[in-house]
Amino acid sequence: MSKNYQNVNNLKISSELLSFVNKELLKDLEISPEEFWSGFDNVVHDLAPKNKELIQIRKDLQKKIDDWHIKNKGNETNIEEYKKFLKEIGYLKDEGPNFKIETKNVDDEISKIAGPQLVVPIMNARYALNAANARWVSLYDSLYGTDIIESEEGGSERYDPNRGQEVIKYVREFFDKYIPIDGTSWKNIAGLKIVSKELIILKDNKEYKLKDTDKFIGHRGDVNKPEAVILKNNNLHFEIIINPRAFSAAHDIAGISDVIAESAVSTICDNEDSVAAVDAQDKVACYRNWLGLMKGDLKIQFEKNGKILERKLNPDRSYISKNGKGLKLHGRSLLLIRNVGHLMTNPSILLKDGSEVPEGIMDAFITTAAALHDLKKKKNSRTGSIYIVKPKMHGPDECVFTDMIFSKVEEIFKLEYGTIKVGLMDEERRTSANLKECIRALSKRLVFQNTGFLDRTGDEMHTSMEAGPMIKKGDMKSSKWIQAYENNNVDIGLKCGLSGVAQIGKGMWAAPDEMKKMLDEKIGHLKAGANCAWVPSPTAASLHALHYHQVDVFEVQKKLASRSPAKLDDLLTIPVANRPNWSVDEINAEISNSAQTLLGYVVRWIDQGVGCSKVPDISNTFLMEDRATLRISSQHIANWLHHGITTKIQVMEIMKQMAKIVDNQNKNDKKYIKMSDDFDNSIAFKAACDLIFKGKEQPSGYTEPLLHLNRLEKKFSQN
Repeated sequence: MSKNYQNVNNLKISSELLSFVNKELLKDLEISPEEFWSGFDNVVHDLAPKNKELIQIRKDLQKKIDDWHIKNKGNETNIEEYKKFLKEIGYLKDEGPNFKIETKNVDDEISKIAGPQLVVPIMNARYALNAANARWVSLYDSLYGTDIIESEEGGSERYDPNRGQEVIKYVREFFDKYIPIDGTSWKNIAGLKIVSKELIILKDNKEYKLKDTDKFIGHRGDVNKPEAVILKNNNLHFEIIINPRAFSAAHDIAGISDVIAESAVSTICDNEDSVAAVDAQDKVACYRNWLGLMKGDLKIQFEKNGKILERKLNPDRSYISKNGKGLKLHGRSLLLIRNVGHLMTNPSILLKDGSEVPEGIMDAFITTAAALHDLKKKKNSRTGSIYIVKPKMHGPDECVFTDMIFSKVEEIFKLEYGTIKVGLMDEERRTSANLKECIRALSKRLVFQNTGFLDRTGDEMHTSMEAGPMIKKGDMKSSKWIQAYENNNVDIGLKCGLSGVAQIGKGMWAAPDEMKKMLDEKIGHLKAGANCAWVPSPTAASLHALHYHQVDVFEVQKKLASRSPAKLDDLLTIPVANRPNWSVDEINAEISNSAQTLLGYVVRWIDQGVGCSKVPDISNTFLMEDRATLRISSQHIANWLHHGITTKIQVMEIMKQMAKIVDNQNKNDKKYIKMSDDFDNSIAFKAACDLIFKGKEQPSGYTEPLLHLNRLEKKFSQN
């Protein structure tokens, strides 16, 4: 490996990464390679020891918590004694006085517009471009192609006029509720025109206006025969496309061919849980795509139906305002980049003592440098900000460290303090229990906080591994601690002044094919106080966007601000089973479910380097899986093993059974390598087993160390 490194100051840098930084990343920036690497060298050698110290604190705290539970085994947990103990060891911090965040220069997409948030693996350029362009999505297509509209031709490739009519009916009924016409319905309208700065709707030889005329803001084309009309409701837009010659307008007397919904207002380009980036080659692929997005020149060519197509970033959308002036709307989603947390190191760069670089510090420098290109053009952030989501922080001290990292990066790049904005993932137990102080540490940078149910559950189980056998995974969502966790995130966020400044987010809808169910359920995130919630696809974004027309989130937040806050006692209630007397069948079913999910994800991660994909579960329902799902599944089985609910022999038998099922589910994938043909030599199968059988000893129950180790082994075996 050494011959692939080049010496720069006190660093050994992978040739591939060095070339990317010097020739691509820094090109056209006012910082030389010498300045970049000199600054990086100083900062990383200054901060790496602190990074190690914080990781050691995690280990020390875990050891003390394990010992406390072992000492108190068999006794019902006294919450007051438990809290006293957690304060004594420094796990729980004293809460300081009330305050409001002071973040400046925040884009409207974060501060003022409530809407869906896409999460996309940055390693896949095509997906990244699709997500960036998902600011505007055809509502007609989204409805027609999903289970929201029921018809006999639902799965057919042929156009079904009846299904098309149902789509039109659905949209018109929606408009009747949320953009109503004064005196009539949107159904069977004959046309649209603009007269004296107002939208006129034609129907039955009469002219009508909107009940709220301010919801019409502009058009494109001739006022008497507009090509498009743009409407605004709750800060989100609909564009009505009028093209009588279009196939989709054949049965529409108004000639409306489509309704385009403003959808993914913001997007997290994920460099963490949804990618498999283990070495310089992988990291450069991620960084290069992010750089392309920030420069605005990312393109990808691909073949579809025998044709070569090109995908690039969409331009802004242009209209004529109702006052006759030019009107431009942002054509793309506001992009954030998720860096990795503090735990992982990466072999792309070696420090002077020969150790691997803390990956989070490397991410901070390179993803920020890429965003400097946008600061010149202001195509992504119009306010001159850089948005970085920081995951898996444990408590206030680690948030202080994150602020320190970004302060150092800002100094090197001569940026004003606070230019780098932080999205805080509330997905670790110590952060949830100290959320107010975590926010305080980032109070001049914070633009986002989000709950991460799966990771948070994984940490809940790992932190309290010695407390006893955990309840079933399916019962977690209704448990006391998780209700308190979700409410606490909103309560503390509102108390600290996030409303109107920063996003309070909620988690992912994991079933991309179940859109009807999503429409029924995900509105609950808005009613719970979220002004953004995660979706897995542009289609899901356009449909979830409908919820934000139905609910004024900022009004909801005002009401929630006065409710009684979630209780710390409830948050710290450990989800152990009171009477773990499950039958053998129940135990086997629970383990089988976790094992199948785990194997389905791991085999693609290890063998193909796919960090996020639609994985069929045990009932063949496709779910979007990333490392968070893996963490909860592996930790749950590890917990039941540790407490004798099951045995290693039993789990191994189930793992082999599930591997055969997963192999069969992937039989049409030409790149797939079967696990069941040779269990002993399948690196993917070994990795999946290690995640369970070594799960207790993994730091915070994270899956990255074992995944990275085995993926590197797989890549080495392929070369």
